[in-house]
Amino acid sequence: MKTSPFKHIELPIEGMTCAACALRIEKNLNKLSGVQASVNFANEKAHVSYDADRISADVLVNAVEKAGFHVVPQSVQLQLRNMTCVACADHIEKALHKLPGVTATVNFATETARINYIPGLASIGDMIQAVRDAGYEAGEISESGHAEQKARRLAAYRAQLRLFWIAAILTLPLVLQMGGMFVGHDMEMLPRWLQWLLATPVQFWIGRRFYVGGWHSLRGGSANMDVLVALGTTMAYCFSAVVTAFDLDQHVYFEASAAIITLVLLGKLMEARAKGKTSEAIEALIRLQPKTARIERDGRVEEVLADSLQIGDVFIVRPGENLPVDGVVIAGESSINEAMLTGESLPVSKQSGAKVFAATLNQQGLLKCRATGVGAHTQLAAIIRLVEEAQGSKAPIQRMADTISGIFVPVVVVISLLTLVGTWMMQDFVTALINAVAVLVIACPCALGLATPTAIMVGTGRGAQTGVLVKNAAALEHAEKIRTVVIDKTGTLTEGKPSVTDIVTVAAVSKQELLQLAASLEQGSEHPLARAILDGAQKQRLSLLAISDFSAITGSGVTAGINGTKYLLGSPRFLAQHGAYPDEKAIGRLQAEGKTVVGVAACGETPRLLGYLAIADRLRSTSAAAVAQLQSMGIDVIMLTGDNQATAAAIAAQTGIVRFRAEVLPQDKAAEVAKIKADGRFTAMVGDGVNDAPALAAADVSFAMGAGSDIAIEAADITLVRSDLTSVADAISLSRATLRKIRQNLFFAFVYNVLGIPLAAFGLLNPVIAGAAMAMSSVSVVSNSLLLKRWHLNH
Repeated sequence: MKTSPFKHIELPIEGMTCAACALRIEKNLNKLSGVQASVNFANEKAHVSYDADRISADVLVNAVEKAGFHVVPQSVQLQLRNMTCVACADHIEKALHKLPGVTATVNFATETARINYIPGLASIGDMIQAVRDAGYEAGEISESGHAEQKARRLAAYRAQLRLFWIAAILTLPLVLQMGGMFVGHDMEMLPRWLQWLLATPVQFWIGRRFYVGGWHSLRGGSANMDVLVALGTTMAYCFSAVVTAFDLDQHVYFEASAAIITLVLLGKLMEARAKGKTSEAIEALIRLQPKTARIERDGRVEEVLADSLQIGDVFIVRPGENLPVDGVVIAGESSINEAMLTGESLPVSKQSGAKVFAATLNQQGLLKCRATGVGAHTQLAAIIRLVEEAQGSKAPIQRMADTISGIFVPVVVVISLLTLVGTWMMQDFVTALINAVAVLVIACPCALGLATPTAIMVGTGRGAQTGVLVKNAAALEHAEKIRTVVIDKTGTLTEGKPSVTDIVTVAAVSKQELLQLAASLEQGSEHPLARAILDGAQKQRLSLLAISDFSAITGSGVTAGINGTKYLLGSPRFLAQHGAYPDEKAIGRLQAEGKTVVGVAACGETPRLLGYLAIADRLRSTSAAAVAQLQSMGIDVIMLTGDNQATAAAIAAQTGIVRFRAEVLPQDKAAEVAKIKADGRFTAMVGDGVNDAPALAAADVSFAMGAGSDIAIEAADITLVRSDLTSVADAISLSRATLRKIRQNLFFAFVYNVLGIPLAAFGLLNPVIAGAAMAMSSVSVVSNSLLLKRWHLNH
């Protein structure tokens, strides 16, 4: 089978200043043959799918660079094995350097390789394979790319902060002079040559970023916010410089150009600080994973880097410590707080055989565990990847904002030019110039560009903290529209673990004897009901009796001999066929409770009924409350089940469900969902993510009860880490809150520009006030998105 030539890469991009920059990069990439790109201004990344048969990754990187931006190199550290001398290190270095975009330094003493590479040109897998091809072994030491990126942003933030303070010091005298004019002092307090001297470094040194950004934008065939700021401040500065140089009898506006640059820079700093907070949920998860682990090797306990753990290693976790990797308990008992993954605050009891997950907190006992998932293959890593992918995707609601942002700057420049000409014709040139400058600096495409992605980032991060994992922004948006939820009974409303609930004896046998007989007859069977009986016997520590002459009748029951006596086990109908007639009323009562009944009989001269076992898949304790919560939100709940009508009706009654479909085969569930969708209501499907794949795909939005399953994470639009139906209501509530914030942000961004530009054009806004308003508009949008952090569970 031929594999798809399409590859998917994520390029971290440096230098974007507004949404127009993201759109320009997107257009440049999408112009390339066989490329589909989406650029997220909020997290500064480009998500690119491209046809590897038609284009190479370095062409993509070059397209970004030609647009005036920079693809940020990343670094990785590899742990090397099998080196015997310095020549080995040199050999590995040369092998790595043959990869495109890779520079490497190999340290023989520490057996590590520090590699810098450009994402997309080479992958970590390529590097590991290059080392293996050279005759050595390598594995990734996951130094957090998040930490590296955060350090880079922090350094850039501090550099910009220094420039801002310098600009503020130079601008303050000019602004104080302007304040004096507002209170009636018409005389300029500072000589014009001094104003010129103060404004020049602000304009061309501090403001250099706007010229550089604007030039790159224009060279790439578009225009961004930098063009507006550079054009507006240059007009004010150059006019003032000409007036000063030729000693003309006109007012100078050095304070306007300097103050606008200083205020815009302040706004960018505040915006960067606020944007950094949108990804705090992910950073909090990353911080939870410990850097070191205690492992047992050759009978000794030693402390090693958690990143160096391998599958199969035995590690020890003391009380109060976080688990370094995923694993399974092999010794010890404790309770573990898994709130950081599931949002559930109650600790979960763990004993031998139980699964444990990286970053969760061991509360009491000492645990010895065997690693089953390390590095990028832990549940925590899967959650982080999923949230990052969701944060990098675009919601359909963003398309309109993107379209407007693409033409925004040229339109504003035209409006500014018309303002200049129109006002000049009716008044004087100075007034026309100031109004035109105000139009340029009041306009802000950034608020439009940040309105949706910042809310998506906060919303998906908040969801991850509460055990709701959203695959992409479209799923989060669509969840708000859900009006019907279709629920698969097994594993969703119920625990998915059938168990013996009732043991009813008829003859002179004890309940334990009846259960022992039933388990002995079912030994070796993998049928779910048989497993439930065997588990029940195991819990009571009952030994299994030897059987002979075993015979199974598919769909009915079994027969076997125990100690010379023949026994029957099966459905009431099966027993009746062999002359052991059950009590129909007793069986009917149990079936009315949603239970499956099997009977046990001894065969002699006359078959003798010994008793019944009732087996049920217990309802989750939260199912009824979850159904009620969904119904209170105006959502219809429909249950699908393969059970008979009586059992289905009993389960529906216990959970408060009014509508249900019984006797639905697994392969028919998708068709049932399609029928329900045909009513015209936006429909969601909730299943276990394993056996419900066709039905999940048929729904408008699909939910998988995760229970820590990687399969479930891949199967649905939204994964519920907690096996709790209340998470469906939580996800819908979160979606509604997120979309509410997005609409508020878009409304503010549109109204701000629709009102601000005309006010500036008619001379009702001073350019400095306009610049301050523009600087604060983006900050307001991001700050509003951050209010989503206050969203909390409704139970």
